[in-house]
Amino acid sequence: MNDTGHPHPRSESQTGFGAALGAYVIWGFFPLYLLLVAAVPPIEFVAWRIVWTLPVCLVIVLVRRQWRQVRAAFGNPQVLVRLLLSSVLIAVNWFTYVWAVQSGHVLAASLGYYINPLFNVLLGTVLLKERLTRAQWIAVALAGLGVALLATGALTTLWISLTLAISFGTYGLVRKQLDVGSLPGLTIESALLLLPSAGIAWWYAERMGSSFFVTPGLSAAIALGGIITAIPLLMFAVAARRLPYSTLGFIQFLAPSIVFVLGLTVFREELRPAQAACFACIWVAAAIFVWDLWHRSRAPRAAPPV
Repeated sequence: MNDTGHPHPRSESQTGFGAALGAYVIWGFFPLYLLLVAAVPPIEFVAWRIVWTLPVCLVIVLVRRQWRQVRAAFGNPQVLVRLLLSSVLIAVNWFTYVWAVQSGHVLAASLGYYINPLFNVLLGTVLLKERLTRAQWIAVALAGLGVALLATGALTTLWISLTLAISFGTYGLVRKQLDVGSLPGLTIESALLLLPSAGIAWWYAERMGSSFFVTPGLSAAIALGGIITAIPLLMFAVAARRLPYSTLGFIQFLAPSIVFVLGLTVFREELRPAQAACFACIWVAAAIFVWDLWHRSRAPRAAPPV
């Protein structure tokens, strides 16, 4: 701590960096976890994931004493409507990701999360009237070129990448405009999706037999999905409060990079020429994007008025 009794800025930064690194490493290695539940149909798995995420969130909310935020959001109809929209978006994102990995399209899933931060920049410009720097416009143009190249040679998987990028980018936009914390928001989203998720799990149990009761090992793996969903989000919330946006933006590309390596090595997926060209454009765009954030974060700021 410093002389004022508050945590030292360097300690805050180190804690934030560790939390961000942990969150993105967990998200990056998530496809390996999906190997444990590969026998579960994607939509049934997402339903169970939501069912098990809610109790984990409730426990963490209780420990962090964030019930007031949860009650306030539940008492505001406008906030609830927007959280319902965000819950649908994140459910679509989860289903698409799980389906892509289980169907052997890990590289397409990786590409979606490379495109995502650049899509966020575009959303901020079009909808929030934010201004882009020249470097950011170049990055967005290169990303667009990459997507166009993918469309010419790998059209069958393009929808996966775009669905992941658009659903998660729009989800972030909706949540950005709500004064609700990450964890209370996820708790409410899980609660709103609980009934349809339980219905899907029941339907599978009645028609094809529930995957949750096949073996104790598979049951444990499915239940683990709740922890793997809630914990990295909590770590990300800690990092977002303690790190500069430029640093967080740089670490953001760690997860899809891990997924990309897993796709080539563990999942033995072939990298097609159109995908290689698209990845090259996205990597250059991401490098320009991160460099611009870092450069602007180090630019001298005007001194505050006396």
